[in-house]
Amino acid sequence: MTTTDDETTAVPGGLESGSVDAAGVQVHWESRGTGGTPLVLVHGGFGTTAMFAGTAPGWAADRRVVSVELQGHGHTALGTAPLSFDALGDQVAAVVREVVRQPADVLGYSLGGLTSLRTALLHPGLVRRLVLVAVPCRRTGWYPEIAEGMGGVSRAAFEMMRRTPLYDAYAAVAPVVDDFPRLMDALGVLLGSDYDWTAEVADLVPDTLLVYADGDSVPVTHAAEFFGLLGGGLRDGGWDGSGRPRHRLAVLPGRTHHDVLDSPALPPLVREFTA
Repeated sequence: MTTTDDETTAVPGGLESGSVDAAGVQVHWESRGTGGTPLVLVHGGFGTTAMFAGTAPGWAADRRVVSVELQGHGHTALGTAPLSFDALGDQVAAVVREVVRQPADVLGYSLGGLTSLRTALLHPGLVRRLVLVAVPCRRTGWYPEIAEGMGGVSRAAFEMMRRTPLYDAYAAVAPVVDDFPRLMDALGVLLGSDYDWTAEVADLVPDTLLVYADGDSVPVTHAAEFFGLLGGGLRDGGWDGSGRPRHRLAVLPGRTHHDVLDSPALPPLVREFTA
């Protein structure tokens, strides 16, 4: 059972923040804006809500935007429970259920996209529309060297990570800053584990927008495969669009996995898709 903390805290910039208990994990959330269908944002690996600092304020102009920090990230403590994609998906579902309190549009990037995909598969009634940015539907969907590198993440690289903006953002808000090496180990185990959801994605309930960079860590061949599993790219859409699938695919030019969220093309894509 999930419960929302009794207190909601106002933070600078007109934000509200709080936490939700999801199987013992106190999941931090931040909210801005009002009205419309709420949009829930889920960051990438080692990220915080700051990962959406360039886009969340614009989306919040006419709708509520709720950003989540997954277990071990930002304000959300790592604790002792192992990381799993299903548990992370349940954490996002807890925020939707207890904070948003209505079906929401969910946008996840990279690790947050894998998490959001699990949320939609496990809790379809909570997700109205789904936006997956730079996400494969199976581990072998990454370029081989990327998958190998993800599985090799560990505290052995802590000294290098400690000199990055990702660590600075983490250290500024983490309840236990010294947990970062443990988070590295935990993410290495999670991202090194095998996962393949190709048999499940054809049954995705929410309309889904797949977004990739043309220089992504996920090759465009896998993007086309994923889209095909959703019924896309299998036939001509027709002059009137009647043959077009309900799901959508976008490949953003001149971007990589690391800066795709900064593409000026992303906000209008999301706004149109979730209108």
